[in-house]
Amino acid sequence: MRGSATDPRPVPGRRRARRTAGALASAALLLPLLGAAPSGSAAGSDAGRLQRAFTAAAAEYHVPLGVLMGVSYLQSRWDGHGGAPSVTGGYGPMHLTDAHTALSRAPHHSEGSEDARGDGARAALHPDPKVPDDSALPARLKTLTKAAALTGIPAERLRADEAANVAGGAALLAAAQKELGEPLSDDPADWFAAVAEFSGADDTASAASYANDVYDVIRSGEQRTTDTGQRMVLAARPHLTPDTAQLRRAGLRTVSAAGTECPASVSCEWIPAPYEEFGDNDYGNHDLGDRPASQSIRYIVIHDTEGRWDGVLNLVQDPTYVSWNYTLRSTDGHIAQHVKAKDVAWHAGNWYVNAKSIGLEHEGFLASPDAWFTEAMYRASARLVKYLAGKYGIPLDRQHIIGHDNVPGPTASTIPGMHTDPGPYWDWRHYFELLGRPFEPTAGKNGGLVTIRPDYASNRPEYTGCSTGGEPCAAHGSSEVRLYSQPDTSSPLIKDIGLRPGGNDSTIDVNDVGSRAATGQQYAVAGRQGDWTAIWYLGQKAWFQNPAKHPTAVDAAGLVVTPKAGVDSVPVYGRAYPEKEAYPADVPAQSVTPLPYKLLAGQKYVVGDKVPGEYFYAVTFTTDSHRVVVGKDLYYEIQFGHRVEFVRAADVRVVPSAA
Repeated sequence: MRGSATDPRPVPGRRRARRTAGALASAALLLPLLGAAPSGSAAGSDAGRLQRAFTAAAAEYHVPLGVLMGVSYLQSRWDGHGGAPSVTGGYGPMHLTDAHTALSRAPHHSEGSEDARGDGARAALHPDPKVPDDSALPARLKTLTKAAALTGIPAERLRADEAANVAGGAALLAAAQKELGEPLSDDPADWFAAVAEFSGADDTASAASYANDVYDVIRSGEQRTTDTGQRMVLAARPHLTPDTAQLRRAGLRTVSAAGTECPASVSCEWIPAPYEEFGDNDYGNHDLGDRPASQSIRYIVIHDTEGRWDGVLNLVQDPTYVSWNYTLRSTDGHIAQHVKAKDVAWHAGNWYVNAKSIGLEHEGFLASPDAWFTEAMYRASARLVKYLAGKYGIPLDRQHIIGHDNVPGPTASTIPGMHTDPGPYWDWRHYFELLGRPFEPTAGKNGGLVTIRPDYASNRPEYTGCSTGGEPCAAHGSSEVRLYSQPDTSSPLIKDIGLRPGGNDSTIDVNDVGSRAATGQQYAVAGRQGDWTAIWYLGQKAWFQNPAKHPTAVDAAGLVVTPKAGVDSVPVYGRAYPEKEAYPADVPAQSVTPLPYKLLAGQKYVVGDKVPGEYFYAVTFTTDSHRVVVGKDLYYEIQFGHRVEFVRAADVRVVPSAA
């Protein structure tokens, strides 16, 4: 969402408040699909049970074991998610989809429920309580029904029993192979088209991209322990070359990638957001620009959609709505591009960040721990981010690849309404491994900085707010650690005076980012005590559990800022705007207002970029008045709390972390 509080033109987010209930209902948004995830200790004594289930199903349905396991890995990384459905109604290790049942069983949120995006200036994308008829759903959202018919296994068992689910997946693969007129061969190379068919994609590019990912998994091999403690091993087949020519006979439609800015390794189509003038000198839903010639692109912002693919695409094509650059589909990682990188989409809630970023929306719900982000989507997203980062010189680190929940409020009044997606269940550690930038130690023991890096599967802090009843969220892996005022879990959580100006305590609500640090974020160490580490966070000493045997952070080195000598405190800003004198006469000067936070003497915060004050003036439909104003004041981006912030370079000094 656009975020310039002093812009003279109407804020698009406010226009959205006038949308009718019918328009929102037409988006056909899915409800968060809630369910209980097993704890890491619920593994049971037989840690090889699931591996044997794959072997048995492969033999029974005459599917090569590597193909069956490779498909399952791309769907779920072999996790069962406690029988809870994904955002697209997929169940179990094979992600067999039954969206109609998932929707029917999901708790319906009331009209007054909180928007999971966490931005009060933007109309809530409330899920539509209407459950669509099964016949209206595409085939990719009801594969479990077909698996039940093929195997004779009841649908309820396919949803809840992992071994049955694997058998259902094997039956679907075998049926696809037969329907394509291919033999039930023992050679994995002969199953490329059947794997592509399993994706549920209705176009050749998406199906091929999915199948190529599966064969990448088979070639490289994988091993991991699942969410129920099952030890899984897929042996590598490095020289495997599938028969890709099979796919030409599958009869799928062709989607043109013309006009898109995507790597060749993903499936991508152009579904443009409209740039249209309407009403009383108003327009939407983005601004034409000239990036990177006029201004650098420094951020890629990771969002989740809080809605289903089809409905979200309807919204981004509405000229009275907001926009983002790309949307990624959960089932197969298919990508739609909506806004060119040269133009400025309205997605981050902070105009400074909008002007310097590219926004990626991922099909999913942040407040639904088991509306899981699929491996197919993670991989497609990582490929897209690597491509964009390489093209525009964006560093692959957490100062530049940020979540929407890391975007700062531009002014004090906007902080409570800032978005909180993709939330604590986005697996940043795995994502950066896919980006080829794993979070490794960069300093010796007891270094001056730490990089937050808990084990996602076993790190299961309690959250509330995933349903309207106030019950605890289902136990689930998380990328975030909780921050306390003392090295004791009974002590109060760190307070965020920007989020709660009245000084109230932070909470464990899934949307409350006031006392959380996320994987990949770096902070200066403020103290150590036993199994606890303290960091400087929002002007306070914040403690998190970091036991030596099961660390939740690794040591790091780098540069930090601290107030200049003799200065007790320096102001903190939510945007790096130029000084008043930098604006030409025909461009209204934007206020540079500090946030309610202070960087205090003796405290240190990790440095990101050093940037000049910059403002993109774009308030008219015609672009002749658009201007990029660059000032002389310099700023440092810092990791101040859960969100990044800015300080004036003139107010601080930069020192090595160990100093």
